[in-house]
Amino acid sequence: MSDRRACFIPFRRHACALSLAFATVASAHAAPVQIQVWHALPDANKAEFEKLAKQFNKDQSEVAVTLRAFPNRSALEAEATAAVKAKNAPNLIELEDNHSPEVVAHDKAIMPLYQLLAKYPVKDQDWYLPSATSFVRDDKNRLLAFPYMAEIPVMFYNTDAYKKVGLNPNAPGATWADLQADLLKLRDGDFECPYTTSDQVSVHLENLAAVNNQPYTSNANGLGGGKAGASTLQFNSLFMRHIALMVSWKRSLLFTGHAQDNEADQRFAKGECTVLTSGSGAFGEFNKARKLSFGVAPLPYYAQVTPQAGRPFVSGSALWAMAGRPQAEDKATASFLAWLSSPVIATKWHQETGYLPLTDAAFRASDVSFYNKFPGAHAVISSMKAPPGPNGRGFRMNNYAQIRLVLDRELNGALEGNVPPMTALDNASSQAKAIAAKR
Repeated sequence: MSDRRACFIPFRRHACALSLAFATVASAHAAPVQIQVWHALPDANKAEFEKLAKQFNKDQSEVAVTLRAFPNRSALEAEATAAVKAKNAPNLIELEDNHSPEVVAHDKAIMPLYQLLAKYPVKDQDWYLPSATSFVRDDKNRLLAFPYMAEIPVMFYNTDAYKKVGLNPNAPGATWADLQADLLKLRDGDFECPYTTSDQVSVHLENLAAVNNQPYTSNANGLGGGKAGASTLQFNSLFMRHIALMVSWKRSLLFTGHAQDNEADQRFAKGECTVLTSGSGAFGEFNKARKLSFGVAPLPYYAQVTPQAGRPFVSGSALWAMAGRPQAEDKATASFLAWLSSPVIATKWHQETGYLPLTDAAFRASDVSFYNKFPGAHAVISSMKAPPGPNGRGFRMNNYAQIRLVLDRELNGALEGNVPPMTALDNASSQAKAIAAKR
């Protein structure tokens, strides 16, 4: 006889009433708090994030995380805007670096991470070098978002291709001149796509400055106090020289593809292109690609401009906490972030995706033997432990998402030979100044 049927027996009714009441309370306490996380990660990193969420849900019973993946950032942002308007926003949203994090944090729909962590502290908040997470920190060094997808631009290269043409797979070109010599050998070795690039604005404009120890914008890269809108792009002779070189590479078939998106990543993963500059977060895709052996190196620099390469900007995307959620959900969100921050989990995420180690403990926990499978990878990550120079701390610029579209368009025009490099840079600079001044 079931418990509920037994309760219809008169002398058991009182006892059963108490029993059912206690069962109801226990059931209510056992129900996990539901939180939602929206993201637009590339396929390989998406799969890894899903594995981690599944593991978190299995490891404990107090919180249940549901992930929602979007095909691209535009779709994510459109849905997020509608959800905020309908007061039905998720708990965490992945947002790309817009180089104005304070503006995002001031939105009433956002809860800055330092406020969430003040209520629900994460144990051992020893973040991997605070200076490396500057893209989500305010001018008081407070963490505004969870920098789980922090990355840097790097150079990937096909080690099998290097061996085939007699190049040392452990010593790729460190300067643009050295790389050109490598590419000539690859081209003459019948490789039809010696070099390609994703994230072209990041690689060929933003980090051209940082890696060569040059300012990218005025006013100490917008970090010198005052309003970011007052900053202007600092396109000096280095930029003209570099874009002119890239144009010459295009004409001589050394450089065969460029885009602001990650289309070039797919060509490298398939073995079609031998050298690629892209974000370190592309590592996850390449690590899972069949028959692809590759190494990782810093972006090249110009020896005539700087005796030693500077550190690239740390950028990428981050998980932003949304405001207006129930207290229980905020607490659950903090517990999920704390779990992601734990050394074992943070190390696994870093090694599977190529995103920077979230904490110093995660970097120290990383197995050197893992890096040894990918020439140069350990050296690139280790270099990020050094404090950045004055031009490598990141930059701030008002309305930079709009400015990036202009930079991409003008860079395309120069690389396709439609306008001279100087004209393209002048056009981009003047348009950027007008856009940055808007409120």
